[in-house]
Amino acid sequence: MTIALAERPQAPPAHAGSLAIRPEQTTWAPEQVAWLRQAGIKEQVTAAELSGFLHLCQRTGLDPFSRQIYLIGRYSKKDGRDLYTPQTGIDGYRVIAQRVTAQTGGSYGYEDTLWCDSSGRWRDVWLAEEPPAAAKVTVIRNGQRFSAVAAFREYAQTWPDGNLKGLWGQMPAGQIAKCGEALALRKAFPHDLAGVYTAEEMAQADNAAPDAAPTPQMQRAQPNQPDEWATAAPRRDYLAEARAAATAEDVRTIYRAALAELGPGTATTQEIAAIGATKPGARAPEQSAPVTDDGSRHADDSHRTPPDNAELAAVEAEQRLRLAASKAELATLDADFESAYGVPIEQASAALLDQMTHLITKADQR
Repeated sequence: MTIALAERPQAPPAHAGSLAIRPEQTTWAPEQVAWLRQAGIKEQVTAAELSGFLHLCQRTGLDPFSRQIYLIGRYSKKDGRDLYTPQTGIDGYRVIAQRVTAQTGGSYGYEDTLWCDSSGRWRDVWLAEEPPAAAKVTVIRNGQRFSAVAAFREYAQTWPDGNLKGLWGQMPAGQIAKCGEALALRKAFPHDLAGVYTAEEMAQADNAAPDAAPTPQMQRAQPNQPDEWATAAPRRDYLAEARAAATAEDVRTIYRAALAELGPGTATTQEIAAIGATKPGARAPEQSAPVTDDGSRHADDSHRTPPDNAELAAVEAEQRLRLAASKAELATLDADFESAYGVPIEQASAALLDQMTHLITKADQR
């Protein structure tokens, strides 16, 4: 394991010329807008998208006019127009990580990249002709490990016939490793990298969407014909499943399923949350992980702290937030939240999630 120690070089000099982005700038200058239009941004782009892009360029220090960062439009059937998402390359992520480390002190580096085959075996070099199933990258910042796993099927760019496209077919191991590195860097530098994604991560967004399944039509039951609705399978007995579950982690899985069907705050979901606190593994977070034979502490899935009431509250708060965003037709919720708060929705507390819900609801009522 090699950790790169960061020195303290001076910050890169500001770009000169009329296109330079100034720290105090709040709107794009006319000549900057003209350049962005030439770069492919259409008239349909919203003021909010352009404003967010400017803020992101200022926060990351990446220069769109040197093609370090892009605003990429992809057509959305729901919105009837191109939705624009900021993108950079993995080199842009590395530039930000090195710059932030140089400015704040400390260190950052990597452990060896690992690739996984379809049987679940991990390797430190990929020699097979077929693509790996996943890649794992670990970033070390100031002595703390930030690991991420990227599954190949979730990121690979394909043609309509399913064949891999471009570099995904030529260098699949390298492409999925870049995705894993981007995920790990975003964990290690959440404030600095929130709201911007790498081109490798977003390549799959251009894949052809599968044809939607036809909507089933309701029909009246005919005489002497069984009523399909009357003979439908009964709803799951979530309480019985929770009581029979072996561990608190199993209860959490059941809780999420019940929450999706029944909604937050119901008697059933509240009782399931109480059941989870009584299951094996429901121990205090401060308890130590087991010690291995070599004397080091090791935490595996069987010793992880189960979700407590705060985590269950965050699950319910996320449900409320996504419902509010759906009503407000906010298609960029995840990116907006991460840009505003510096953490992904899945890692946020219930308080932050409810705060965003309040802001969306308030804006939608105007």
